[in-house]
Amino acid sequence: MPDEIGGKMKRAAVTLSILLLALSVAQAQPKEKVLSPAIESGSTVQFEYTLKDDDGTVLDSNKGRGPLTYTQGQKQIIPGLEKALNGMRAGDEKQVTVQPEDAYGPPDPAAQTEVPKEVLPPNLKVGTQLVARSREGETMLVRVKEIKETTVIIDLNHPLAGKILHFDVKVLGVEPPKK
Repeated sequence: MPDEIGGKMKRAAVTLSILLLALSVAQAQPKEKVLSPAIESGSTVQFEYTLKDDDGTVLDSNKGRGPLTYTQGQKQIIPGLEKALNGMRAGDEKQVTVQPEDAYGPPDPAAQTEVPKEVLPPNLKVGTQLVARSREGETMLVRVKEIKETTVIIDLNHPLAGKILHFDVKVLGVEPPKK
């Protein structure tokens, strides 16, 4: 009987050793990294950004606020930034420089209009930004370019037209396209 107990204990010890060895081998195996979906046409993307000009001045940022959400390929953000985000995944960060032709384009010297002073707020100064409505009903930022005696010249170019834009972006979430 003592030999029988001793044999069972040896078999239990060997079994325990085999289990421990199997466990340590399993832990040593590299775990397969589960990647989030990559941004592709139709993906719903959430990201945070900081936009700077060539001098490093922060022009806009959503850090500390809600993420910007857009659908890739739907022209909801400037083309150069949309192209740079393609293929990124949640958690990826990148610095992106966007040239004017891939952002708001070059300034158009003909993109101005003259309006009567009385239709504008009083005490305007050159450089004042106003919100205007296009014929289609879309709102847009415009700037006072020149103030005359009875009229005001309004610059209709986007305030960032002709500017090189520098973005620090971090992708927060990617939802694959609905098929």
